[in-house]
Amino acid sequence: MSLALSPAARDALQGWLDHARALKNASENTITAYRADVAEFITFQTLHHAEPQGLKPLARVTTPDMRAFMAHLHGNGCAPRSMARKLSAVKSFYRWLAEREGFEPTAVLSARAPKFQKKLPRPLTEDAARAMIDTVEMQSREGWIGARDAAVITLLYGCGLRISEALGLTGADWPFAESLRILGKGGKERIVPVIPVARRAVETYLKLCPFEITPTSPLFRGARGGKLNPRLIQSVTEKARMQLGLPASATPHAMRHSFATHLLSAGGDLRAIQELLGHASLSTTQAYTSVDSVHLMKVYEATHPKAR
Repeated sequence: MSLALSPAARDALQGWLDHARALKNASENTITAYRADVAEFITFQTLHHAEPQGLKPLARVTTPDMRAFMAHLHGNGCAPRSMARKLSAVKSFYRWLAEREGFEPTAVLSARAPKFQKKLPRPLTEDAARAMIDTVEMQSREGWIGARDAAVITLLYGCGLRISEALGLTGADWPFAESLRILGKGGKERIVPVIPVARRAVETYLKLCPFEITPTSPLFRGARGGKLNPRLIQSVTEKARMQLGLPASATPHAMRHSFATHLLSAGGDLRAIQELLGHASLSTTQAYTSVDSVHLMKVYEATHPKAR
């Protein structure tokens, strides 16, 4: 795909990616997706106009050009969600390029992505979340593995961790203090409180674990002593939900979602929950926790000084 890029376009793309990596702290997965999406756009424009797309041709992209690109994606079976992601990357690139080269990117920035319905993970009820932890613990014939799985799920539900964050903990993080410093997506750091039940669950696992836990070793170990594979946690969660008769949406990620939803239902502050989850924007937290307008109005009426 990148073979159709002119040297100037390739340099501009790399400059923008370096900018995103340095100033926006974008993850390598994000950088890879950005590169592919913008390269696809420039390649399409090259073929569409039958000439190399240097900086000047890129600055002259028109509304019909954008429509042709979106039609191209649709014709290739690109799903609306993927089309929206690709267009977002192209717009971000053009904002940077327009400021750098001094042109007006209106045609690109005014392009609209197709609408799609966001799929939200469904939270478990409080009783189902407790039952999930208990059931996971009883599934393994080896006591230490059952305790390990329960400890991981407890961290997801009790602290709102992503599964990658829980399995990324090392022996240096233990013993837990009252809070944990977590390095999340895009290198974003946050502090999460550790509730006593989560601390006790990890302590129980470590007492039974047959492997030595050193400051540099993974806190959660696999059956042979290596780092625990997230697929194993997904597998035991799937078995537990089938035993409990829970829907397919009862995944490890749903435990983190349940953490946020139950906090919100108990009157938790949306901004505080945003920080605990490590979301960059409040709108992400609103969607993630399925905030309904009735609850938001109650919060507004109870807290805003002009609402009384």
